[in-house]
Amino acid sequence: MDYIKFGNTGMDVSRICLGCMSFGEARPGWHQWVLNEEQSRPLIKRALELGINFFDTANVYAGGTSEEIVGRALKDFANRDEIVLATKVWGRMHEGPNGAGLSRKAIMSEIDKSLQRLETDYVDLYIIHRWDYDTPIEETMEAMHDVVKSGKARYIGASAMYAWQFQKAQYTAEKHGWTRFVSMQNHLNLIYREEEREMMPLCKDQKIAVTPYSPLASGRLIRDWSESTHRSETDAVQKSKYDATADVDRLIVERVASVAEKHGVPRSHIALAWLLQKDSVAAPIVGVTKMAQLEESAAALSVKLTPEEVAFLEEPYVPHRVVGAQ
Repeated sequence: MDYIKFGNTGMDVSRICLGCMSFGEARPGWHQWVLNEEQSRPLIKRALELGINFFDTANVYAGGTSEEIVGRALKDFANRDEIVLATKVWGRMHEGPNGAGLSRKAIMSEIDKSLQRLETDYVDLYIIHRWDYDTPIEETMEAMHDVVKSGKARYIGASAMYAWQFQKAQYTAEKHGWTRFVSMQNHLNLIYREEEREMMPLCKDQKIAVTPYSPLASGRLIRDWSESTHRSETDAVQKSKYDATADVDRLIVERVASVAEKHGVPRSHIALAWLLQKDSVAAPIVGVTKMAQLEESAAALSVKLTPEEVAFLEEPYVPHRVVGAQ
């Protein structure tokens, strides 16, 4: 496993981050393809054995049960001081007017609940999951600053927003002497590259660590076009992200297969290698439901694409509607 400094910090993270949205107890309103605790623990343990030290979850994943499963597994299998543990806040956790969002009330309540579920005194990275249009950014940034100063988070990050929003948050923090975001978790892969227009150049300029989610486009980049899975058939979020552009994305998927055949590697290696060669990308967030997927992801670090191969993969791309920022 390779490691990298996390943006403009001294913290080291593995070049692959294990996304933990696939771990949890299936319940109404959540993904039905998630793995329960018995199924999840071997994957978390193997990730540690492969050298992965970066784990990403969220309070909203499977109603908090993802955090519970991840917390127990890391407590049993890992040295906490070597783990970089991230979780998120914003999503709806209970009914009522204060059940979601980025108010001071929500943030201060949800960090304590996340720490309890994760069975830890702190998280290494506390991320705002989306932009909250109903809360002043000053309130959000001061609350996140106070979470850091209280020792409950080491760093803070943001996810899935427009570049102007991210810069506004950073400016607000700097203006008041509050903690700034060190990372951006955005939607980026070979069939969705809208982040390259503004967010990626901003992150490069400001030395922000980029941790792309959906690096394999929910598996679409690594399957034959006619192949389907239980997730692809039942995951409404995946369908909303990629169904509308399926026809124009097909050529890119075929080119991934072509380059993978040339290298003699799984297609996932090519999709991840494309991300890893980009400036600012620290660690793609890879979600897995099978051991083979985890092994493949860790092995992707051995693949280096030539500039010609990168151009070949990128050439068919056409503009897509924005997916992720709201």
